[in-house]
Order: sequence, then C-alpha cells, then structure tokens
Amino acid sequence: MQAWKRLLVVLVPVLFMGACTTLSDQDRALIASANQNAADAKAMAQQALTAAQAAQASSANAAQSASKAAADAQAANEKADRMFQRTLRK
Repeated sequence: MQAWKRLLVVLVPVLFMGACTTLSDQDRALIASANQNAADAKAMAQQALTAAQAAQASSANAAQSASKAAADAQAANEKADRMFQRTLRK
C-alpha cells in the first residue's frame, strides 16, 4: 500500500506536466495570433513614437520662431516708441 502511494505521488505530477507540455493546434494558433498581435502593436507604437518625435521637433521650431518674432516685435515697438518720443520733443 505504501509503495502505491509513493508511486502515485511521483507519477501524478509527472503526468500533469506531460499533459501541460502538449498543445493542441487551436492553442498553437492562439499563441501565434497573440504573437502577431503583439508584433502589430509594437509596430504601431514605433510609428506613434516617430510621429511624436516629429511633432516635438516641429513644436520646438515653432517655439523658436515665435520667440524670434516676439523679440523682433519688441525691437520694433521700442523703435516706434523712440520715434514717437522724438516727435513729441519737437
């Protein structure tokens, strides 16, 4: 009786492991589909990253142009103010 129990204790886990390692065609198809979906998601994420980096660069260029335009406007305003002050003095 003890020998049978020991044998069952050893064989049952081995049989379960053997059953877990065999995959049906449906399981293999599901895994392949999941792998393909993951690859597609990775490709989409890479495209989104590329688009975000391009938008960031464009935004930086726009900010630089806006800063230059603000500086030019400030200089023009100061020049106009000086011209106006000169006309008031005359």
